[in-house]
Amino acid sequence: MTEERAEKHHDPRPDTLSRAWGDLVRTARRSAADGLVVGTSGNVSVRVGDTVLVTPSGVPYDRLGPEDAIGVDLGGHRVLGTLTPTSELPLHLAVYRSTDARAVVHTHAVHATAVSTLVDEIPPVHYAAAMLGGPVRTAGYARYGTPELAAKMLDALRDRTGCLLRNHGTVTYGSSLDEAYDRTAQLEWLCRVWLAAGSVPGRAPSLLSPEQLDEVAEALRGYGQRG
Repeated sequence: MTEERAEKHHDPRPDTLSRAWGDLVRTARRSAADGLVVGTSGNVSVRVGDTVLVTPSGVPYDRLGPEDAIGVDLGGHRVLGTLTPTSELPLHLAVYRSTDARAVVHTHAVHATAVSTLVDEIPPVHYAAAMLGGPVRTAGYARYGTPELAAKMLDALRDRTGCLLRNHGTVTYGSSLDEAYDRTAQLEWLCRVWLAAGSVPGRAPSLLSPEQLDEVAEALRGYGQRG
């Protein structure tokens, strides 16, 4: 058993959960401030050991405080708090059960949602697609909050860290809330670029080849600061 897999079997300390909840609330509020969600749409979660902290259903992010922390186990049973979890809990838990994700962000970002109604896969108009594992797929439509939606999402996430949900929005995940959120922002930006390029009459955007995207993916392995 790897160290990461072993870690998840330890119960998190209360102070660890408290810090994680604070980070989750800040990320949720950031998604609203950046225009990626409206009202109480969208949701955010973070995994701490075997506990998944998740935003509650129907509560505006600016009203959330430390006393509103809510957590469930990987089976969806509430282990912390009294509020009702987001209706998209099946979606979040499906990601955690199937990947090494430590955080999941789901939004109703405008441009990404628009693109989800148009294509089965976002054309690779920019190398940002490589940051999500390759050309981003659109999961088939299913009603929100259902196991069917979670299953379709997992199919679209195969070998990817983000996908679109048909006529719905976006899902991204990462090893941290910051990484999951950054991928959401990149996905929305990528959709905005494709919509803008495709809107010019009589012109079609140039697309990157699989080989070019692979080259970017390799370069990204050495991207950023080390140490």
